[in-house]
Amino acid sequence: MQRKELLKKSAIRYAEYYGMVEVQDALYADSASEKIFTNLISIIGSDANIKMAYRNLKSNKGSSTPGVDGKTFKDLAEMSEEALVQCVRDKILNYQPKAVRRVYIPKPNGKMRPLGIPTVLDRIVQQSVLQVMEPICEAKFYRHSYGFRPNRSTKNAVAVCYKLAQVDGFHYVVDVDIKGFFDNVDHGKLLKQIWTMGIRDKRLISLIGKMLKAPIEENGVRTVPDKGTPQGGVLSPLLANIVLNELDWWIASQWEEMPAKHPLQSDIYMNKNGTPNKGNLYKKLRQSRLKECHIVRYADDFKIFCRSYSDASKLKHAVEQWLMDRLKLETSPDKSRITNLTKGYSDFLGIKFKLYKKGKKWSIKSHMTDKAINSQRVKLKNAIAQACKSHESEQSQHDDLIRYNQAVIGMHQYYNMATMINADVHRLFPSIDITMKTRLNSRADLSKEKPPTLKGAMDEYFYQKYGESKQVRYINGMIVVPVAYCRTQNPMFYRVDTNRYTPQGRERIHRMLAKSEYGETLLKLSRDNDTNHSIEFCDNRLSRFVASKGKCELSKVSLAFEDVECIYLNPPSQGGTDEYANLRIVHKDIKSLIYSNDVKIIKSLIDLFDCRAPAKIAKLNKWRAKAGLEAINLITINQTLK
Repeated sequence: MQRKELLKKSAIRYAEYYGMVEVQDALYADSASEKIFTNLISIIGSDANIKMAYRNLKSNKGSSTPGVDGKTFKDLAEMSEEALVQCVRDKILNYQPKAVRRVYIPKPNGKMRPLGIPTVLDRIVQQSVLQVMEPICEAKFYRHSYGFRPNRSTKNAVAVCYKLAQVDGFHYVVDVDIKGFFDNVDHGKLLKQIWTMGIRDKRLISLIGKMLKAPIEENGVRTVPDKGTPQGGVLSPLLANIVLNELDWWIASQWEEMPAKHPLQSDIYMNKNGTPNKGNLYKKLRQSRLKECHIVRYADDFKIFCRSYSDASKLKHAVEQWLMDRLKLETSPDKSRITNLTKGYSDFLGIKFKLYKKGKKWSIKSHMTDKAINSQRVKLKNAIAQACKSHESEQSQHDDLIRYNQAVIGMHQYYNMATMINADVHRLFPSIDITMKTRLNSRADLSKEKPPTLKGAMDEYFYQKYGESKQVRYINGMIVVPVAYCRTQNPMFYRVDTNRYTPQGRERIHRMLAKSEYGETLLKLSRDNDTNHSIEFCDNRLSRFVASKGKCELSKVSLAFEDVECIYLNPPSQGGTDEYANLRIVHKDIKSLIYSNDVKIIKSLIDLFDCRAPAKIAKLNKWRAKAGLEAINLITINQTLK
């Protein structure tokens, strides 16, 4: 992703836009020091937090999905910042959620997964709560929980699994399947767990309780749930982690967090990366009869690694009983199992892995799961069908082909953590290749010859990434990314020094995006409640300002707050909108230059801002043309003023 996109899309940068970084840092630090929080609603309902919630949600894929009221984020776009913030704040302070719309999406196994879609205002409320609760909870979460957490990924979880099995000698894996986890979360237990984490703002607890009880509307019928958190809710993933965090720490207490009987200072020391090294402590613990175990969890999917079948068997029964007694969650005996990794595969997050003997050592062998291969086959065939159908224009076909290429690259980037990924994608290739040739009008459309020029920047990127492959093909001169060209890439471990809620952690996350000289101006812009423009305009103005690195897009002069002007490329009177692509950031005097017909003013401003370069004049004239003004000719101006 290019630097400009990182600047616009980074969640950390959003917090910087609105001055929320210091607030979230303080919440994280206070939580780590066991502080009790009794007044979080005031932070949740603050201007900056609500504006940040709007920004985080408006560009999501689901922003165009309506709730029961039929409204999407487009319906909010024309509201002023002040009006939207006040509307959301009023809803937070007197929270009465509207019904959640029940929809179903297909699962890879052919079944349907229920989702609950709140209204857009309820989503903004939930996001506002999330932004305040997350740093508090992050300080309390277990380190080997990876699902729905900032800066953690499936690959981090798989990397730990590989290490525990291959390096540390844990050859037995316990899998316990929770029946319909999201649908069976106990509301009372969840609220108590939130309270135990130190979140003791009664107004916030009440708000979450009401959110959990929001009616579910399906086919015109409304039901009030007595348990569960709706999948699709903004806050649901965090609440799910809160529920299962207790399981994480209970497993950890059985071994990792077990204190030694006669502890010494040398039992635990710090590694260079800041993690505790408990090697000496574990040596002492191994002299006991304790069951050595480690949990790796991603959402409700978790694995517990043990050294022996006996330990694994006892732990499996203990975990099933504990989940029922403590969390009131049933498990599925048919799907729960113990796997000896030296003899069979264990599935996790679309990857199946086992151990095989390599000399005197054990090594990991991993594949895409059969379910993953089948789901990717269906997904890519559907994308091919769209890309190879008859199109009204070459551009529309090119757009569909780009989406197909992106789907292939997405598959490669996710599943390349499998050691046998090359063999797996070769299993996919024949059926994809046949489908592509069948869909095309003739095989002549599919060529091995690279066209003289590629169509656009995306095609250049695809070629740079896959150009050396002999499997690259071209459809009507447009590149097709090869399915069967993928190399294994070892999954990386999560680094503890990567933390969104500490200054040191953020430095690692976006060292390339370190705060710039325009940070103060950016903060003032974010706090400028412009009642003359919509929330969409104000939000996109920030994005445009960051993309231009705080400089005028014509003169490249660095801008102070009082000099910033955001203009329309296509004026609203001519159908121009408040969307990002229609805005430009300029110096206030450059605005005068763009819209002036006075030759003296034009001449003086061109000289003042050094805009005589042909490229700058061309851009200036393009903008003037959009506004219906005559082009500037420097020769004519000079002759007029003589």
